[in-house]
Amino acid sequence: MWMDEQSGFTTINTLGASKTPFLFVISYDKTKIFAQPLKKLDDDIFYKLEEWRNYPVQKREKDFTFSVSPIDFTTYKTSLEAILEEIRSGNTYLLNLTFATPIETNLNLKEIFTYARAKFKLYFKGKFICFSPERFVEIEDNTIATYPMKGTIDADLPDAKVQILSNEKEMAEHVMIVDLMRNDLGIIGTDVKVERFRYVDKIKAGNKELLQVSSKITAKLPSNWHEQIGTLLDEITPAGSITGTPKKSTISIIDNVENYDRGFYTGIFGVFDGKSLRSGVMIRFIEEKGGKMLYKSGGGITIDSDTKSEYEELIDKIYLPF
Repeated sequence: MWMDEQSGFTTINTLGASKTPFLFVISYDKTKIFAQPLKKLDDDIFYKLEEWRNYPVQKREKDFTFSVSPIDFTTYKTSLEAILEEIRSGNTYLLNLTFATPIETNLNLKEIFTYARAKFKLYFKGKFICFSPERFVEIEDNTIATYPMKGTIDADLPDAKVQILSNEKEMAEHVMIVDLMRNDLGIIGTDVKVERFRYVDKIKAGNKELLQVSSKITAKLPSNWHEQIGTLLDEITPAGSITGTPKKSTISIIDNVENYDRGFYTGIFGVFDGKSLRSGVMIRFIEEKGGKMLYKSGGGITIDSDTKSEYEELIDKIYLPF
């Protein structure tokens, strides 16, 4: 089922070159890649990318329970302080620190996926789901666009929008990611532009609403881009918004500091419909192992990070968007 990095991206190139509509799923470290034509898509894979979907809308008709057992604050603080030391040493400026949190619910993965409200959703063979608010890239008419998302706040806080947009730490974090994504698009395209800078979206997060800050960056691709979809994706993954900057050294630090395997969490998935491409970052992610569910979440760490606030953000992102 899974292809390695080389065969996976080659298969994606081949499907794109023939303009065959297909779905792709790429793990965070790119060691596992899935690509399959939509006409032959396995019947236990479901996706949504905005209005593109392959399953019917269904409303939740039963009550649900949901409890979390997050990592303790002391353990979190130890990891964050290790990252701050790396920042002081100049090895990273921004790093996305994540953890796996055991959760319990009376719903199964398929039910959570079906009821969840999100722009980008994936259900994969009973193994994992994501209900992500974050686009990765979209390609249309030879233009590639990416939408890095950095900055989260509880929408119910007084003047929440003003708070998040005026927060110096959040501004610095966002600027670094925008710079990184500009550089990434510059590797594969030309005429790179920041078309929108730090706009705010409201998303449903369980019993509360969150404000999240994004930017839109675009670049021009050659007219035969569909022949090199795999190559293009290989060049710009993993996504900068869930790694940090500089990307190479930051990924190495993540491997050393995080105490688990991200797997498909913070990877990407998407669909090429024969003419255009849409994709999402696999955040807001739940996987099932040995009959138990793990919810993976995290946030960006900079030199100005407050440990308690970052810990609370990690927990705030553990929710079911019903």
